[in-house]
Amino acid sequence: MPFGKGSAFRGWVLIVALATLGCDADGPSPGNRLRVPRGYVDRLEIRLDGRVVTFGPFVGYYFAPDDPQDLSRLRFVCFNERRFYTRDLVENALLFTGEARLTTLPDTGGDIPSTGRISPIFFPEAPKAWLDTRPEPAEEWVHFHSGYDARGAVLTGYWLRHVGAAEFTYDMGGRVGAGSPLYHRVSRGPDLGFGRIVEFDRGPS
Repeated sequence: MPFGKGSAFRGWVLIVALATLGCDADGPSPGNRLRVPRGYVDRLEIRLDGRVVTFGPFVGYYFAPDDPQDLSRLRFVCFNERRFYTRDLVENALLFTGEARLTTLPDTGGDIPSTGRISPIFFPEAPKAWLDTRPEPAEEWVHFHSGYDARGAVLTGYWLRHVGAAEFTYDMGGRVGAGSPLYHRVSRGPDLGFGRIVEFDRGPS
């Protein structure tokens, strides 16, 4: 399901903000309420080559373009919503800031994985042609997350560069341990230990 070559990064853009994810019935205590910076949203809808590609939402991430008419470059923040990413910090703590670059992965002839909402491919199994699309410095751009259209995941998405905003253990809220490629210790600054992964997102049900 390749996304057409030469997709224009500039064009008509519609940005949609959805309701904040992860709010329990009682809500978080006043001291740790989610505070999303002005202008950041959890879902982007982009019209490219006559198609609409949606990116997000996924837990804790919010994005803002440098230019509302150009979604090729975004800024993002990631929060510990529902303590989804670490048990070390309180709910809604700021975990990461970062950059995102719009990219269309080359069509290598295989089907796009679709085993669940998000289908991961770790770097050892990913085609080299995909990994070669990382921005420089490549060692800081180790997470790709796809967009989706009405048919499911597409090859267009974003490479993400995570910059730690705190010190903590990234353990997916206790769901993974030291044997997982996702598990690592985060320090302030570029997170070189972030899981090296390409994720295909077919969108929420």
